[in-house]
Amino acid sequence: MNKTLFICLSALVLSLANMTSASAQSNKSIFDSWAELKTFHGVMSQTFHPMEDGDLAPIRSRAGEMYSKAMALAKAAIPAEYNTPPIKAAVQQLRTDSKALHKLIKKQGSDAAVVQSLTALHDVFHKIVGLCKDEHP
Repeated sequence: MNKTLFICLSALVLSLANMTSASAQSNKSIFDSWAELKTFHGVMSQTFHPMEDGDLAPIRSRAGEMYSKAMALAKAAIPAEYNTPPIKAAVQQLRTDSKALHKLIKKQGSDAAVVQSLTALHDVFHKIVGLCKDEHP
């Protein structure tokens, strides 16, 4: 490998590592100030990532827990720095969608329907995190 290519690739790797670290730090800051969102994230990550690998057992067994965490999130006070109408609306959407997913699983919905519902719920969660970051660049 020539020296110029090596330097460019090294710079790219370092840049990506810094971006990932900054994103993790930003999420950590959000989660540090908003315990209910962090708790919801725990269940989301432990059910969504297995689903990506084709394992629906975690979400099928924990949908009620996810709905419970979404309810707790919706009832809790939003930290002042994130208490905006768009974030409030997204939190309510997360509650509504968690309830729908829980009902779908209780009715033994198809795998495809569960994947679609959990993916949409994951998108709403990331919308909340993104809106929090928009409030604090």
